[in-house]
Amino acid sequence: MTKEIIINSSTTQTRVAITEDGYLADFFVDYPENRRMVGDIYLGKVARVLPGIKAAFIDIGMKHDAFLHFSDIGENTQQLQDMLGDDSDVDDDEDEDSPSPLPRQREENRQPSIPKLAKGQDILIQITKEPVNNKGVRVSSAISLPGRFCVLLPFDGKIGVSKKIVDFRERKRLRSIARSILPKNYGLIIRTVARNQSEESLRDDLNNLKKTWQTIEATVHTESPPSLIYQDLNTTSSVIRDLFTPDISHVFIDSKKLYKQIKSYVQLVQPGLADKIENFKSSTSIFDAFKIDEQIKTLMGRKVPLPSGGYLIIEHTEAMVVIDVNSGRYAKSKDQELNSLKTDLEAAREISRQMRLRDIGGIIVIDFIDLEEDKNRKKIYDELRKEFRKDRAKVSVLPMSDFGLVQITRQRIRQNIMQAMKEVCPYCLGTGLLTKQSHVVYDLEELIKKVKQKSKERSLVVRCHPAIAQKFNEGKIKTLTKLQLKYMIRLHLIEDESVPLNEIKLFSKKTQQEITDEFH
Repeated sequence: MTKEIIINSSTTQTRVAITEDGYLADFFVDYPENRRMVGDIYLGKVARVLPGIKAAFIDIGMKHDAFLHFSDIGENTQQLQDMLGDDSDVDDDEDEDSPSPLPRQREENRQPSIPKLAKGQDILIQITKEPVNNKGVRVSSAISLPGRFCVLLPFDGKIGVSKKIVDFRERKRLRSIARSILPKNYGLIIRTVARNQSEESLRDDLNNLKKTWQTIEATVHTESPPSLIYQDLNTTSSVIRDLFTPDISHVFIDSKKLYKQIKSYVQLVQPGLADKIENFKSSTSIFDAFKIDEQIKTLMGRKVPLPSGGYLIIEHTEAMVVIDVNSGRYAKSKDQELNSLKTDLEAAREISRQMRLRDIGGIIVIDFIDLEEDKNRKKIYDELRKEFRKDRAKVSVLPMSDFGLVQITRQRIRQNIMQAMKEVCPYCLGTGLLTKQSHVVYDLEELIKKVKQKSKERSLVVRCHPAIAQKFNEGKIKTLTKLQLKYMIRLHLIEDESVPLNEIKLFSKKTQQEITDEFH
């Protein structure tokens, strides 16, 4: 399999595509106004503590307070609090939001190292999930600093090795190196890309992370909450740090400036991979040259075709994502069960790919084509589990129900690609539906009735979209003329493209003031 990273940089955004044998496997977009937040460290202040939902809300200077669940309070939080000093402005007055004493039986199960949070207390936290819709960021007080080969855990003595390194000897070697290089009062996790790396490479990476943490410690003492203490790499740089592994054959970059930045970084952390980075020079767009743009178009649509003629319909709702599998015109054999099984297997592979590409998280419900035999249902379940092993996010899959439904939960870290690249339509407000033109005419007639009943207006200005205006001008006797004659009122029609397709705005001819809301 040939894996490539293709980076397209423009004045407004940077797009990163990862392909496998030419097919899009991962896609990231980096906007200046919508930068990556995961990994950023803030000095915040506890705004509220709600024991009922086992969570606290932390003021970090954003529109919405950050959400800190009690399960995300790290064992080393007390040491981090000690690092802040005793200058925290803690509200000593009893407050309804302050944590109440736990019952004795719960106190036994509670970890003694978790500190009691109080309103007004300063706390150092790290963002683990980006804001989604009207929800704020999710944070943790367990600080970690990712590098190329290691993840540094301040005030944490544990040593871990990535589960994706399966070779026992290699795991033992890396664990031994970690023990020998790890300074006191730190923990370390060895990342997957550290496989077969030398002790010197791991030590250099660890030293860089230690310097970063020392800078954070110094910054904490000079800042007051809420403030940003440390900003992690942007999306493009983090993709190179985390996903540029030896199995990547090439990295193509169409920006000379970005090419130099990435090449110098890779030469510093892993010189052996630097030759794989190329500056793409061509008159055509890099995404056109690698046929990425045409694949991105399928990301934006709700309908995704399958190889045998079937298709998926992907719908985003407030609570979950619903995926419907349809067979289309596919009927290779007369056996309905075999036809359905083949389409469902294709759908399982494509759904796994689409969820990675679109970065869909939360609850996902898939309506597969009904299968009669239990062994075939199990094949779909096994296929999904096999495909999701390629996913970097944590995924849980339940077996297919009797109704042909499969329920999935997928770790949500950032906004999905639709939320990142699209805005809510100002006309339909996200419903995908517009009021029928005939009903808009009905709305105007109802407004005119109310104007006649409740005011002395005899002449009105009607502002509407040109498409609606065309409806008013249809017929031998125009609809607008019929309304004027029926209600004995003069109507002046003005076409205005800024007016939504499903709206009409009424103005008084005499005062030139809008009166639509008065009579709704």
